[in-house]
Amino acid sequence: MKVILSRDIPKVGKDGEIVNVADGYARNYLFPRQYAVPATGGALRAWEARRRQEQQREARRALEAQAEAEKLANLTLTITARVGGGTKLFGSVTAQDVADAIARERGITVDRRRVSLADPIKNLGTYTVPVRLHTDIVVPITVEVITEEELRRRTTAAEAPADTAQE
Repeated sequence: MKVILSRDIPKVGKDGEIVNVADGYARNYLFPRQYAVPATGGALRAWEARRRQEQQREARRALEAQAEAEKLANLTLTITARVGGGTKLFGSVTAQDVADAIARERGITVDRRRVSLADPIKNLGTYTVPVRLHTDIVVPITVEVITEEELRRRTTAAEAPADTAQE
């Protein structure tokens, strides 16, 4: 018997799939618990409409992710952190810190679970962090972890040539 599943059922199928099951399994288990409906008439038309809407929604999300990927291309984030001895950080730079820096820099909200940081960053340096915007769209972002003193040194060095050019 063909049925449309209303939820994920292990070893049978996922929510929204049309599957073939034994008649008794459908009548005695799936239908009474409302885990599935028969794949006939109106239910089949409703399933087709739902599938079309999901495809359109997924295409729209893919386009939005592609537009965000273009904004994030070649992005270099600079994150300041406090340092203990040498290059070891007090604390660490996490996926949430990277997501917040992206939001500050480009105004794009990225969920921290989409930032593929295997382990938190615990040392100064430059790292490449992949950000998954969509199932098949991954953008590599360069994250540079520096000290606050180094950031001040860079800003004063950048301002010094600008002052000499004006004189």
